[in-house]
Amino acid sequence: MDIFEELKNKKIKLYQLDDMLGHKEATKIRREFLEKELNIKFNHINKYSISEENVKKNIENMIGAIQIPLGIAGPIRVNGEHAKGLFYIPLATTEGALVASVNRGCSIITKCGGAIVRVIDDKMTRAPCFKTRSVVEAIKVRDWILKNFDKIKEVAESTTRHGKLIKIEPILIVGRNIYPRFCYKTGDAMGMNMVTIATEEACKFIVEELKKENIDVKLVSLSGNACVDKKPSGMNLIEGRGKSVVAEIYLDREEVEKYLKTTPEAIAEVNRLKNYIGSAISNSMGFNAHYANIVGAIFLATGQDEAHIVEGSLGITMAEVEDDKLYFSVTLPDLPLATVGGGTRVETQREALEIMGCYGSNKVLKFAEIVGAAVLAGELSLLGALASNHLAKAHKELGR
Repeated sequence: MDIFEELKNKKIKLYQLDDMLGHKEATKIRREFLEKELNIKFNHINKYSISEENVKKNIENMIGAIQIPLGIAGPIRVNGEHAKGLFYIPLATTEGALVASVNRGCSIITKCGGAIVRVIDDKMTRAPCFKTRSVVEAIKVRDWILKNFDKIKEVAESTTRHGKLIKIEPILIVGRNIYPRFCYKTGDAMGMNMVTIATEEACKFIVEELKKENIDVKLVSLSGNACVDKKPSGMNLIEGRGKSVVAEIYLDREEVEKYLKTTPEAIAEVNRLKNYIGSAISNSMGFNAHYANIVGAIFLATGQDEAHIVEGSLGITMAEVEDDKLYFSVTLPDLPLATVGGGTRVETQREALEIMGCYGSNKVLKFAEIVGAAVLAGELSLLGALASNHLAKAHKELGR
C-alpha cells in the first residue's frame, strides 16, 4: 500500500509525515495528497522560496505558501529617538489605494519636516485567573502578591534571559476570583511565549507559598483574558500593551492647502465628527480612521502575529487648529512587535524588515517608531481625502 492510500485510510496522519519524511518532502506529499483527494491542481501554492525547515516552528501541516502583493511607501522622514532619517515602508495588501494613500502621507510628512515619534511605554502582559474560597481570601491573595513582588519577579525571571517582570497590576477581583496582570519587558521579541512560560512558573510559586499560609488558591487558567491578547479591549487602550507609540506633526496652513487640498479646520472637523463622535455613537474602541489598514499591511509583510492587528487597530487620532497650524497626531497604545523570533525568521518577512533596517537585535524600538510614522502618514492622507471629498475618486482610480 502506498503512502497516499495509507493517508486516505487514516493509517498515517498528515502531521506525522514531517517526522517520517522531513519537512520538505512532507510538505510535498501533503500537497499531492490534497490534489488527489479534492481533484484540484496547485499551480501557485506550490511555488515559493522559503525553507520548509526554517518555518517548521511557525506552521504545522504545511502544504505551500500564499503570496500577498507587497508594495512600498515612502520614503518618510522619521524624527524619533531610535529611528532617525528616511525610511521606506513595506506594505503587504490586496486593498487597492492603500499603498498610494500611505505613500502620499509619507511624501507630505517628509516635505513638511518629518514625523516626531516616541515610544511612550513598552510591556507584554499575561493575566492568569486564580480561584479562592471567598472574596475575603481573594483579597488576601492580592495583598500577598503585592507584598511579595520581588520574590515572584525572581521566580518568573529564572525562566528567561531576556524577560524582565516590571510590575503586576492591575490585580482585578471578580467575586472570589483574582486576575493579576503580569507586565514584562521582552527585548526585541514580541514575547508572548516568553511571558507565558515565566508567568506559569510564577503561578506555581504563588500557589505553593500561599498553601504554607493556609490560603487555598487554585490556578484556573494561565490566561484569564485580562491580558488582553488578540482581542479589542478597553484595558489595552488605557493600560497599553506591546509598544505604545505617539507620532505627531505640525503642518502650516499653506502646506495643508497645497498638499492636501483642504484646510486645517476641515480636517479637524472630520476628525471630530468621524473619529470622535462617530466612534462614540457606535461604541468603537478605536477613535481613528484606519489604523488597522497600515498596521495589518506592515504586520503581514514583516512576520508579526497577524492576530495582533486587532490590538493595533486601537488608538486615538488628534487634529487641532493652533496658531494657524494643524497639529496632527496618532496614539497607538497597543503594538505587539518583534524584530527577532516568530515569523520574523521567515525569509521574505526578514527581507521586509531589512528594508527598514529593522531585522535583528536592538531594533524593535526603531521598528515601533517607523510603524507609528507610517500610521500617521496613512491617517493624515485619509482624513485629508475625506475633508477634500477626494476619497471616492481615489478608489475609483486606484482600487475598490
